[in-house]
Amino acid sequence: MAYSYKKQKLILDEPKKKTLHTKVLTEAQADKLESWLDKHLWAPYKVDYAKFAYKSRDVNVVVYTSGKLVVQGKGTEDFVTFVLEPEITGAFEMGYDEVLHPEWYELHAGIDESGKGDLFGPLVSACVVADGNAVREWVANDLRESKKVTSDNAVLKMAKMIKNTKGVAVKVSYANMEKYNALYIKFGRNLNKLLAWMHAASIKSALAERHAPWGMLDQFTKQPLVQKQLDVPGFELKMQTKAESDPVVAAASIVARATYVYAMRKLSAECGLELGKGAGSKVREQAVEIVKKFGAGDLKKFAKLHFKTASEAIAEANKQK
Repeated sequence: MAYSYKKQKLILDEPKKKTLHTKVLTEAQADKLESWLDKHLWAPYKVDYAKFAYKSRDVNVVVYTSGKLVVQGKGTEDFVTFVLEPEITGAFEMGYDEVLHPEWYELHAGIDESGKGDLFGPLVSACVVADGNAVREWVANDLRESKKVTSDNAVLKMAKMIKNTKGVAVKVSYANMEKYNALYIKFGRNLNKLLAWMHAASIKSALAERHAPWGMLDQFTKQPLVQKQLDVPGFELKMQTKAESDPVVAAASIVARATYVYAMRKLSAECGLELGKGAGSKVREQAVEIVKKFGAGDLKKFAKLHFKTASEAIAEANKQK
């Protein structure tokens, strides 16, 4: 808790309460929760793709067919603390992050990427350095890694919050599409080596602004490719899968995604199409349209040419001429 003085009176600033909580439930837990809500006369209501949804005066509870639970409203903390955890899951987690994961609140760097699996748009590496109060603020605001945030606007809003947090260093590394395609060849057509180089660049840049003794990277290879390119005294880079559970890595994930979103909007304006993510059939059709409109030589301005989808699009466009 923080204290402040105003007109010579001591004011106690209560910690901000969470108004959103998400968790994946087992089928048994979901059934148990539905039974509890029905028994306690909560009002059911309809939500698309939901297994069930109930509401009270100050909190809404939705369980989707995927098993994802969303609790939202000013009564979220009380519901999670007094109902969900003791009655349904039996796991007491809310409010215990600093006990269960003290390393999250230490001064450290978080590193993640965006755009690796997308035909259109750049590959982006982001590094965020933060500790203590910054992490507490993000946890209170339910900061989540970018893959769990479906709205681009929500990602941009979160990225702005992260960049405006006091004492935080935020750096990104990426290249425009033509530069990316040239670098891919330079790194022996090895995407992991290129990504490692970009990670090393963003880490060095962030640590130059605020040094941290260690960092956590969302693992994309078992080889120490990034470590080999780092020459930063007093810094240890750790790697693990699903590292986005660490709020600082989640912050890097959001920043990387936001940078990718901005780049995609610019590319979409340049080609006159709202470019899609991924490398599926819709994206392939868009690549065909770009080749037909600008020529095969200009596809490198929008797409990663080493993707099989790119060569397929060029062949299809030529066939349609």
